[in-house]
Amino acid sequence: MLADLPPTLFWPLIVVLGLCLGSFLNVVVTRLPVILMQGWRAEAREALELEAETSTKFNLMTPASQCPACNAPISWHDNIPLIGFLKRRGKCANCKKPISPQYPMIELAGMALVVAVIAIYGASLQSLFLIGACLALLTLAVIDFRTQLLPDIITLPLLWAGLGYQLMFQPLMLTSAVIGAMAGYLSLWCFYWLFKLVTGKEGMGYGDFKLLAALGAWLGWQTLPLVLILSAGVGAIIGILLQVVVPRLRGAPMPFGPFLAMAGWIALLAGAPLQAAYQGLIS
Repeated sequence: MLADLPPTLFWPLIVVLGLCLGSFLNVVVTRLPVILMQGWRAEAREALELEAETSTKFNLMTPASQCPACNAPISWHDNIPLIGFLKRRGKCANCKKPISPQYPMIELAGMALVVAVIAIYGASLQSLFLIGACLALLTLAVIDFRTQLLPDIITLPLLWAGLGYQLMFQPLMLTSAVIGAMAGYLSLWCFYWLFKLVTGKEGMGYGDFKLLAALGAWLGWQTLPLVLILSAGVGAIIGILLQVVVPRLRGAPMPFGPFLAMAGWIALLAGAPLQAAYQGLIS
């Protein structure tokens, strides 16, 4: 039905949908690490005050959105994606303290990814799968950047969704996807242990293995070298720029997940021409 709408209605609806999905991702990246931490504490029974901590219902839906500084509830009209942030000029209506630009940036990124997928693949079930993959990568990138965690609750469903996508839309690619998932995990696992044996340090986390395995499921094993080259290149450029612009970050560990996610977006949205160019270079 969406595809039958005139462009003057279709694209504004897609933009609004992307902003709303980006707004929901803000909730996920802010609350999911806290929810996971509470669960780990409960399993380990590390804190006697845990019962009081978890007695207040806390999940992706409850409580309502609050100011990060003063915990005042955010009104519905201030919670409208992007518009609410601009209306209040990036400040809380109650305490007037600045609200992180992360919120409109994720909303805009979500909107851009949704628009890009629809523009390339059209309004279809296939696009719905690809939008889910792109937004999952965005969520993982932000969580990893903030906490250096890549939660299994996102990476593993992303892997299985990639295999399901191949089964439904590209069954001839299913073998390549299964090999891609295996090769993605094992390649970084081998690098991890090699780096640890040589340096005695851990160069990355197990979440990175699972994320590359998920990308292998979505893209096939043939695209994995391109993904690694793109992620390393993007990571080097951004890492150098951050250390030049923000001196306090010099020497600080940089999570690899956001760069894998960026490479994944590029490969999902422009993989065919890039893969052809890559094959031309190495052949």
